[in-house]
Amino acid sequence: MLFRKKIILGVTGSIAAYKSALLTRLLVKAGAEVRVVMTDSARSFITPLTLHTLSKNKVNTSFTIGEQGEWVNHVELGLWADAMIIAPSSANTLAHCANGVCESLMVAVYLSARCPIFFAPAMDVDMWYHPSTQNNIQKLKSFGNHIIEPESGELASGLVGEGRMSEPQEIVNRVEEYYSRNRLMKNKKVLLTAGPTREPIDSVRYISNYSSGKMGYAIANELAERGADVTLVSGPVSDLYVHPKIHVVKVDTAEAMHKECLNYFPNVDAAILSAAVADYKPREKFDGKLKKNAEEMQLDLSKTSDILRDLGAQKNENQFLVGFALETTDGRANAEKKIKEKNLNFIVLNMLSNENYVFGSDSNHVEIGTADGRWLSFEPKSKTEIAVDIVDQLVEQMNHE
Repeated sequence: MLFRKKIILGVTGSIAAYKSALLTRLLVKAGAEVRVVMTDSARSFITPLTLHTLSKNKVNTSFTIGEQGEWVNHVELGLWADAMIIAPSSANTLAHCANGVCESLMVAVYLSARCPIFFAPAMDVDMWYHPSTQNNIQKLKSFGNHIIEPESGELASGLVGEGRMSEPQEIVNRVEEYYSRNRLMKNKKVLLTAGPTREPIDSVRYISNYSSGKMGYAIANELAERGADVTLVSGPVSDLYVHPKIHVVKVDTAEAMHKECLNYFPNVDAAILSAAVADYKPREKFDGKLKKNAEEMQLDLSKTSDILRDLGAQKNENQFLVGFALETTDGRANAEKKIKEKNLNFIVLNMLSNENYVFGSDSNHVEIGTADGRWLSFEPKSKTEIAVDIVDQLVEQMNHE
């Protein structure tokens, strides 16, 4: 899977840097072309000569100057690579990458890279569990990066716990697994919806909901990472990372989303509708701003178009349709009814509660119900991780067919 892949190996200041020699050797043995980037502190643990000898390429430790006096190698490396592996990833480098603090060639390459990026953290147990480190990890995941979780064992400090960098062979396995699974979605066309809709009352007010769009964007990014050709029809959302290969169509209202979905659906292999579309809209939009003149005001509402139902009615035997259900009671029964009525292949069920407040959260607790009556249950996890489960289920069904 790594044959002829161009891989940047980032090495940071950690005692685990000695493992980067074996990691370099394994990547080269797998057929990859490896270029190493080292931080200044990494050179205290392993020499550039060692990694140069093993990679058979120049080791990058500082910015290079172009003919016009500009810094160029971080851009060239970022564009060159098929993947970047930062192993070991120190707490310092994790923080700098998560927050865009560009104080080294390493972070400059990270910020310039257009490829999948894998972090293999290495640090003491208390540093790993510190809230600031965990917050940085979640930030990096939300940007679409991959975290190869550290292992548990005896650490350099003498303490025992999580913080040991994963073994080099495990890191190689994870990267190979990434490329292996991504082949299954390559060139598949998928339509996604995400976020809320806004149904205008007048020129300044609207009916909407608390959807942040985080789940839909996470699914879209996961599909794009796996090589799918993704069109994302998005309601109004704020500051969410979107994979550069995703085609984003911005809409506001349920009717606009309905129109775009009907337009794209005939030409896709699958559609996942995660948007929180308003069920009702004001029958009339008032011009200007309504004044507060009376003690009471009544709004006359009408139903919006049912996007999931209409796509389900058009779906052909080679297409796959996935819906979402948000329930407070009788979750599975309502979801199973929706599967049948909307002609879905499977549905993602969210149960809204004080313990699982779905809207705006970075995590969720879901179940997946399939058209053949199976239910798959998962532990509470981040929406980025849930996106992997959802895409895995889509891939399984598409390839089973």
